[in-house]
Amino acid sequence: AASPAARKLAREQGIDLDQVSSRDPKGRIYPDNVKNHAEAPAAPQAAAPAPQAAAPAAVSQSGKPAERTRMSRRRATIAKRLVEAQRTAAMLTTFNEVDMTAIMDIRKRRKDAFKEKHDIGLGFMSFFTKAVVGALKKFPHLNAEIDGEDIIVKKYYDIGIAVSAKEGLVVPVVRDADRLSFADIEREIATLAGKARSNTLALSELQGGTFTITNGGTFGSLLSTPILNAPQVGILGMHNIQLRPVAIDAERMENRPMMYIALSYDHRIVDGADAVRFLVTIKEMLEDPESLLLEG
Repeated sequence: AASPAARKLAREQGIDLDQVSSRDPKGRIYPDNVKNHAEAPAAPQAAAPAPQAAAPAAVSQSGKPAERTRMSRRRATIAKRLVEAQRTAAMLTTFNEVDMTAIMDIRKRRKDAFKEKHDIGLGFMSFFTKAVVGALKKFPHLNAEIDGEDIIVKKYYDIGIAVSAKEGLVVPVVRDADRLSFADIEREIATLAGKARSNTLALSELQGGTFTITNGGTFGSLLSTPILNAPQVGILGMHNIQLRPVAIDAERMENRPMMYIALSYDHRIVDGADAVRFLVTIKEMLEDPESLLLEG
């Protein structure tokens, strides 16, 4: 018998445990036994079967075709960070929906003039970034992080924007978003997204965000529960816009462009009531875009 650690080490080094000797009275094999076997002069002979063992790696245990590939460094880092976030945070998600009629009307009326004046399109992300900043000012504990038993509340608004790249999701940061105009935000996001796709983002452009926005709607997602981007304590999930029947009053129904939004937060420092009110604040600002000029 071999300990789990010994089995793992043997797999990594391509060593057949049947060839590893042990001085344990019960014959149990430990990591030190595997290491000694690997360093022994006879190691090349013991390791010789390794290339043959690699071939079945392309076939699953059921005998059906499969393929084994090593994770890229970026994918491995993403995997590690996501698991760490779920392990350390008391993560919870709350939901709401936004009537996008007003924003879509503004974009329809203003997009050509906006494009001509600023040489950048008027997208949804600038509206959502402004709304997030306005809500963070009202609920500062969502713009914070935990350091031991201390809470560090950030007095600045560096908003991470999740961007899909070839090797996985990256989150470049729009610095001082509260000081930027709609055009500045759209331009900065376009620049960072271009760098993400060309794999030219600097490390400094990925660090130090205080809150994150992710948009699964670009891929058709109707609803999701986004995972926190540690050490941040809040992330807003945007989703697909769909026409849905909405009750205007007791007698009238209208088809409206609706979007589900989700807020995942760290319950250790963010109370449920504040999380719900934060999301309602975002909803209200987006449904009354003029307020973004005052609050965002």
